[in-house]
Amino acid sequence: MKDKSIAGIMGGILLMMLFSVVAFVLSALPPFRSLHISPLIIGILLGMIYANTFRSKLPASWEPGLRITAKNILRIAIVCFGFRLTLNDVAAVGWQGLLVDGLVVSSVILLGTGLGRLFRLDRNLSILTASGSAICGAAAVLGTEPVLGDKPYKTVIAVSTVVLFGTMGMFLYPALYHSGLLSSLSEHQLAIYTGSTLHEVAHVAGAGAAMDNPIIANLATITKMIRVILLAPFLLLLSFFTGRRKQEYSGRREISIPWFAIWFLLVIILNSWLGQMAQMHDFSDSFQQMGKYIEQADTFALTMAMAALGSDAGFRRFREAGFKPFLLALLLFIWLIFFGYTAVRLIC
Repeated sequence: MKDKSIAGIMGGILLMMLFSVVAFVLSALPPFRSLHISPLIIGILLGMIYANTFRSKLPASWEPGLRITAKNILRIAIVCFGFRLTLNDVAAVGWQGLLVDGLVVSSVILLGTGLGRLFRLDRNLSILTASGSAICGAAAVLGTEPVLGDKPYKTVIAVSTVVLFGTMGMFLYPALYHSGLLSSLSEHQLAIYTGSTLHEVAHVAGAGAAMDNPIIANLATITKMIRVILLAPFLLLLSFFTGRRKQEYSGRREISIPWFAIWFLLVIILNSWLGQMAQMHDFSDSFQQMGKYIEQADTFALTMAMAALGSDAGFRRFREAGFKPFLLALLLFIWLIFFGYTAVRLIC
């Protein structure tokens, strides 16, 4: 019986691995590669297609494998995301960029939760949408989901809104740059503006490449990575306030510390130290190559988690949610454009 249980779990995990492989293959094809569509996005789309076609035929014994992928593997992947970052990234942008990032993230989180209340939108869905818009797109939504512990379909809806408006921004920013409408910003300011307001790391990289300016592209990516670092303190604060809210209803203090967020920070520190050691002992090239392998493996795991979450997102869920999540994401996108521009002009 136990062997059957393990076989079922492995069946669910292997299915999500297959979806991840397909997502990587598709992302390498010219139509997806030219639009900078990451495997994560393709993975969640594959999961959604599966949810609305063959999911009912999934053996019941495979269900735990999907849950493990959407929760345990997801948390491990978020921790390993820290290997993409170093403390030197913060120094490269300077205190001005750090301040702009902090203001953008905090303002979008507050505005998102406030508008969610105004629209009478599900509280957790508002937080998921706001975190994705504020911090690092789908990765932030995936990181927030375990802290809230809600239904996977809400995560999928939040990711969908983030992908939609982040992709729009990826095309909008280069168009504004080449038209001269952003000529009032210096290269340094424009890089910080791009990195602090676009949703996904892939969106920032795509917009920077389309601007045909390596200085803007590199600094924008670093600025974006600082926003990613802010995911950890956000998750810790969210866990604190979520626990306090539970206390108001149940009379008990229930704070679940998101240990994966703390490990995420520790991995960043470890990666920074290892990078310094690599420079001192002259094996930087090997270290960077190893970092690329870890990043690819991490992206593969995140894509598996996205596919698993998508496999629980029937179209009925979107109909029930209505247009409000997309309206919220649209307003946050507009806020990012105008507030980010104002903050960069005043601070940088």
